[in-house]
Amino acid sequence: MQEATPPLLGIDLGTTNSLIAVWRAGRAELIPNALGDCLTPSVVSVDEDGSILVGHAARARLTTHPERSAAAFKRFMGSDKRFELGGQSFSPEELSALVLGTLKQDAEAWLGCPVQEAVISVPAYFSDEQRKRTCFAAELAGLKVQRLINEPTAAAMAYGLHEQQCERTLIFDLGGGTFDVTVLEYALPLIEVHASTGDNFLGGEDFTAALLQACLKDWQLAPAAIDAQALASLGDALEQLKRQLGEGPQQLTWSGAGEPREWSLDEARAQKIWEPLLARLRAPIEQALRDARLNPRDLDSLVLVGGATRMTAVQQLVATLFGRLPYRHLDPDTIVALGAATQAACKAREQAIEEIILTDVCPYTLGIASLRGEGVSGAFSPIIERNTVIPASRVQRFYSTHPQQSAVRIEVYQGERPWVRDNIFIEAFDVALPQTGAIQALDVRFSYDINGLLEVDVTLLEGGGRHAHSIDRSPAGLGAEARQASHARLAALKIHPRDALPNRTLSARLERAWVQTLGEERERIGAWLDEFNSVLGGQQPQQIAASRQRLNSALDELRL
Repeated sequence: MQEATPPLLGIDLGTTNSLIAVWRAGRAELIPNALGDCLTPSVVSVDEDGSILVGHAARARLTTHPERSAAAFKRFMGSDKRFELGGQSFSPEELSALVLGTLKQDAEAWLGCPVQEAVISVPAYFSDEQRKRTCFAAELAGLKVQRLINEPTAAAMAYGLHEQQCERTLIFDLGGGTFDVTVLEYALPLIEVHASTGDNFLGGEDFTAALLQACLKDWQLAPAAIDAQALASLGDALEQLKRQLGEGPQQLTWSGAGEPREWSLDEARAQKIWEPLLARLRAPIEQALRDARLNPRDLDSLVLVGGATRMTAVQQLVATLFGRLPYRHLDPDTIVALGAATQAACKAREQAIEEIILTDVCPYTLGIASLRGEGVSGAFSPIIERNTVIPASRVQRFYSTHPQQSAVRIEVYQGERPWVRDNIFIEAFDVALPQTGAIQALDVRFSYDINGLLEVDVTLLEGGGRHAHSIDRSPAGLGAEARQASHARLAALKIHPRDALPNRTLSARLERAWVQTLGEERERIGAWLDEFNSVLGGQQPQQIAASRQRLNSALDELRL
């Protein structure tokens, strides 16, 4: 009996929201979560009973229980930052694993079969270490990574398959926490990436943070003078204000620090507040076009990706820079997940798209520390330069510094600055030199694969000795014991039951709405909260479902 073909999954592990898609019946299809929504907030919260909440329920608790909830942890992937939630400590990859595990459960519930493998998207400008930690997060979630694909490239896969035409395109990808720009050319079946660059610390979260800073400054309030719950409530209210700004001038009323306060915002004022952030969007665009050797007028189209591109200020900036309107007919929130699923199908040689050939690039320069000029140490010598088509293998020749030298230290860095101190350290290792009494030549070869992971080979020209060094696939600083500890810690966690999440999510949403409102509106929401708790106590599924639907609709009307 022939075994069933495993589903071809693509995952967009986002800063703000995450999605999972599957390739079946000749097309990519989004998979809904337990609430029937395709977007799962990348938020984790620890409930009072110690159980883990992921997604919409956790996002609602960011306002009511900020000390027990975490968001935007993708920004810290590859760092040693820890998140303390309800007496438990988590690394960014452990929190990401909880999100990935939830997506995996949703896919298995929807497809009715186990899933083990997926293509996962990452920001184009993610470093080697951040990519390795993403793979480790997937491992913790019980998923094997078929391939890591750059987010703009994934969007290009979905867009190219949708359009079926030849053109030069710029993908402008502004998500919750990262910004990527990719210039590519469609000449189907070939999709060729010419240049990719970005900023790993620029996204929609920064635009909300700028509003929060401006609001507190106008009110002459210091963040340290406001308790965590009130500050989280204000941040949440400003996020909603930002999303509604396209509908016209907005007014905020807030009473989290005693007396009620008001703050107004329109497009002109928002533009002024966001001026430094909008200026930061320009540099990666200019660099990507310069690396691709193109002028803005050489582009045939612009594609916006990421939820933050819905902001009018961002759309106006793009239109001004390029003198044209971007394509907006594809959903910027979902296109990356659809593209990742398309890449999974392509990798599995699915008949419907087996002819598509995708080329990608290394988005940053890789090299080693060396001497420059008159023995000046700490210089950065590039070996693979940014926007080299991958997979790639490049070699450079170096020399020992004196005849009696017994070993040479190879220090690998990533970056675009002339001195290694200003770039990102990846790894270092020593190569023994034979005692010849002369200066020795050695060739250093870098091989960079399609997952953005690096291998280094050193060949000694005197005698032909070769030292092959595989950059450790495990995250730096995480040995076997630390990795096993992460597996054990996550295995011991109590995950909130998936089938109970709709009820827990509504309860959390009602609690957040109560915090955000005042007066009669707060009384009404308090009555709804009491009503829903009473219905839950009755344990009648049909009554619970009817009440949940009605109250969710009521909150939607209030935009809470």
